[in-house]
Amino acid sequence: MPRQRPRNAPFRPQQKVYGPPPPTREEECAKANDLIEILKSFGCFESNVELRHREHVVQRLQSLFREWLVEMCREKNFPDIIPERVGGKLVPFGSHHLGVASKGADIDILCVGPGFLQRKDFFSSFVGKLKRQREVKDIRAIEEAFVPVVKLSFEGIEIDLVFARVARNRVPEGMDLLREDWLQGMDIQSVRSLNGYRVTEEILRLVPNIQNFRLALRTIKLWAKQRNIYSNSLGFLGGISWAILVARICQEYPAASASTLVTMFFKEYNMWKWPNPIMLRELKDCHFNLPVWDPRVNQADRSHTMPIITPAYPMQNTAFNVTPSTLAIMKEEIQRGHTIASWSKLFEKPNFLRKYKYVIICPKMNKTHSPS
Repeated sequence: MPRQRPRNAPFRPQQKVYGPPPPTREEECAKANDLIEILKSFGCFESNVELRHREHVVQRLQSLFREWLVEMCREKNFPDIIPERVGGKLVPFGSHHLGVASKGADIDILCVGPGFLQRKDFFSSFVGKLKRQREVKDIRAIEEAFVPVVKLSFEGIEIDLVFARVARNRVPEGMDLLREDWLQGMDIQSVRSLNGYRVTEEILRLVPNIQNFRLALRTIKLWAKQRNIYSNSLGFLGGISWAILVARICQEYPAASASTLVTMFFKEYNMWKWPNPIMLRELKDCHFNLPVWDPRVNQADRSHTMPIITPAYPMQNTAFNVTPSTLAIMKEEIQRGHTIASWSKLFEKPNFLRKYKYVIICPKMNKTHSPS
């Protein structure tokens, strides 16, 4: 006997559902497997041997860094510091820390030392120690960069080392680098160096499903590289900008599979009205006298074409190099991605000679470049 509707209960007619039914779990798994296979064909995943080699290199560099800190304590002969307890923290960040490094990718590494060290100590004494290691090749220190960095090859893996010092005599292994009070009174070079790790760690903490985020981000990174729009220096977007864009889609659709996240990526950003900013959390200013992206306060920030804001204080625009012309190219590529139904078609490389009427050929480099 059918259940009767209670008296005085509002009448709600059954809603009709239009369009195709949502994909089943089996269909979603099949799409994810197809996506993984095509990413493997492009060399987007490392083997277990390669992963273990990377971890070994990071551990070896960590040992060298801690050895150096002990040596510096003894050299400076600080009476109130016990060398064996000075600690030291070395942590990867960037694509390696996000878990999306592809074959042959370099590793970005942050070295955190105590406040009694000077930056020149790191770029002279520690670089000298690295030069004496047989595993190290092609080492060079770039101290005048916006983020000072030491570049080297360690057992065949390209490494970028940055250095930050905190106002403490010891740096314990369990030190939480996301604590904002460490930034108070810190020199600006250390803040910038620390920011790389803080941003990538915040992204991982802010996405609802890390595995789906990683697979979706690998897909978007491959697409951007194949379509020649993966380059911060050329006015497009670098790795951290693409990661923030994907992370926001993960926040919007927390239960979505990786393949659905990719689909929604193109749909959402095809409709996005720039320069409305992309943010994973609300703007925050701890008032430590550090520059923070905020168009309500900073007039220069209002002119940014494509604001993609880091989630860690001090919040910055990762896409400040984007120009109206490069934004137009990226919008065109996102629109193309939105209309494509197959993975293989999505990752096709563009034909520059067909796409552009005029090109510049550089004989020395033997490469063809678009005038944009």
